[in-house]
Amino acid sequence: MSKAYDLIEEDEQYFAKSGRIKYYPLVIDHGYGATLVDVEGKEYIDLLSSASSQNVGHAPKQVSEAIKNQVDKFIHYTPAYMYHEPLVKLAKKLCDITPGDFEKRVTFGLSGSDANDGIVKFARGYTGRPYVISFTNAYHGSTFGALSMSSISLNMRKKYGPLLNGFYHIPFPDKYRGMFEQSQPNTVEEYLAPLKEMFAKYVPADEVACIVVETIQGDGGLLEPVPGYFEALEKLCHEHGILIAVDDIQQGLGRTGTWSSVEHYNFTPDLMTFGKSLAGGLPMSALVGRKEIMESLDAPAHLFTTGANPVSCEAALATLQMIEDEDLLQASTEKGRYVRQRMDQWTKKFSSVGDVRGVGLSIGIDIVSDKAKKTRDNEAALKICNYCFEHGIVIIAVAGNVLRFQPPLVISYEQLDYALDTLEDALTALEHGDLEEYDISGQGW
Repeated sequence: MSKAYDLIEEDEQYFAKSGRIKYYPLVIDHGYGATLVDVEGKEYIDLLSSASSQNVGHAPKQVSEAIKNQVDKFIHYTPAYMYHEPLVKLAKKLCDITPGDFEKRVTFGLSGSDANDGIVKFARGYTGRPYVISFTNAYHGSTFGALSMSSISLNMRKKYGPLLNGFYHIPFPDKYRGMFEQSQPNTVEEYLAPLKEMFAKYVPADEVACIVVETIQGDGGLLEPVPGYFEALEKLCHEHGILIAVDDIQQGLGRTGTWSSVEHYNFTPDLMTFGKSLAGGLPMSALVGRKEIMESLDAPAHLFTTGANPVSCEAALATLQMIEDEDLLQASTEKGRYVRQRMDQWTKKFSSVGDVRGVGLSIGIDIVSDKAKKTRDNEAALKICNYCFEHGIVIIAVAGNVLRFQPPLVISYEQLDYALDTLEDALTALEHGDLEEYDISGQGW
């Protein structure tokens, strides 16, 4: 038996099953750029970026050196009581790059989950209102506040409920499918109708603190909104004194070719969360918002002993500097455009590709069994993933049937070409019925 399988077998003796969604027997030894190397020495092109946490790639020299230099100074002292320079520099940088022509403040945590919990605290604290509204198919994290905002998987909700009170969900304004899996998308007004009915019948608008948005719904299937929805939602929120918060944890920091995915839409959030790729893969999150909102709570309402760890702060500063120095925002835009020139042909070439969507290097490929009805084909998507893995490509499916194409922004054009060739080969094999050999039992969400 191989070293990989020995490690996996040992892992299963100690690591709780709730902590891993199974895909492949990949045991990673090291990585560089957009390449992963397993413990047997086999290389893979990474199209997942560790769930979009490695936007600047694996083990970039700038980030690694920043980490090592800070470790030699001191590893941590809690900002809950004291100060350190890396925190100050990072706080300023995040306030500078976050959209909004107003004075901002920032607070730090360890994961996107706690940052989204912070949205709830500050929105309620500032408005004095109890209710928070988010979207179906949203994933905001694993802590109880973030879970209560999420609506994507029953395994995230059953057996340990009830979740927190005061949370409601409305349909995401999907540009491809309509509400309740209808084959045609709805209009802006139709998507807003459930919210307006909510306000009229059972959730008073003047008791809603905040609406929490993913501009592109990530784990829900890389869904894009119908044009004009966010502008209409912002107008409605302003009419009722409701805050808008954006969870940019997956889509932010270059993933869509801009610092924030909000820059692709014509509205301005009051609060915004970052995480995942912020510190080059080290645990870190940030909540940035209007000064008056962020100063509505007093300490210790939202602080963490190891939050704003100076090693993570330095890693984050190096990550943001690398994005600037290597023009990775532009690279994401250009590489995304390059990829789409080929992928967009797949909707005509393959009966299994219902839609290709996304911005920059955040792309979803919707695998269907019936194009007219837009019927999801979860099994086919997983078989494609397995074919790709066998041929040295790491990609997964979200929302059951949507291939998640989110490589590190530093991926080379040569690697993109090989990845596209492999995906196209997999789609061709699927059309010919040649992927039946793959056992997908127990895989995926």
